[in-house]
Amino acid sequence: MKPDALPVLPQWSGAKVFCTTRDGGTSQAPYNSFNLGDHVGDDPQAVFNNRQLLAFQLHQRAVFMRQVHGNVVAQLHHDTPDGQQADACFTRKIGVACTIMVADCLPILFYSPSKKVVAAAHAGWRGLAGMSGQGGVLEATRRALRSCAALDDVKVWLGPCIGPKAFEVGEEVRQAFVTQDPLSVSSFEPLAAAGKYLCDLAQLARLQLAQWPVTAIEGNDSTPSWCTFSNPSVFFSYRRDGVTGRFAAGIALLE
Repeated sequence: MKPDALPVLPQWSGAKVFCTTRDGGTSQAPYNSFNLGDHVGDDPQAVFNNRQLLAFQLHQRAVFMRQVHGNVVAQLHHDTPDGQQADACFTRKIGVACTIMVADCLPILFYSPSKKVVAAAHAGWRGLAGMSGQGGVLEATRRALRSCAALDDVKVWLGPCIGPKAFEVGEEVRQAFVTQDPLSVSSFEPLAAAGKYLCDLAQLARLQLAQWPVTAIEGNDSTPSWCTFSNPSVFFSYRRDGVTGRFAAGIALLE
């Protein structure tokens, strides 16, 4: 993927994977133009129009959660309303798309071909690390998938997120990961300022997923073309712009 290019999607038989960009919608600046977030101050009618356009393009209903950097996993059905508080979801229903809104955090999509189940997780650093001694969002997603799929059958795709040359964090973020897994130290590059680091969010996710017996991990390899911050014509980025929209990544089962 070249800078300002569209994200490369996996070709998984039986599932539809999608990742929108900031282009092609009805929202005005600074949300221009395909903003899918209804919580960022955009005109509600523009957001509604954009979500309707996405549903038309997908031939699926994208279910939007209220993401709070936690580890709650929701099971989606045809009548699941938008706005349920959760940071991951899964479904075995055709016509329902597990959907993650993005403006720097990492969207992670899952598919079990044999069990016909799809899932999606919203993985910022808090969600990956887990808070207050609780397991992170990937561990919670793994538990949900284990209830209906053999883990060695699961395929994984990592979507765009803020990249390792743009994501500056403090010592507390580094400690949150290194105390759980010493190998996580490789995901942090010290900066000149004391207690400051550049963080590779996608690599932290790959380290956690390496403990799963998944069949494939595709997508974000931490190169600049996957960085939301560094590709302003393609992706929204909260860290870059402050007031901005949200694009979406998701997955749905096909007939």
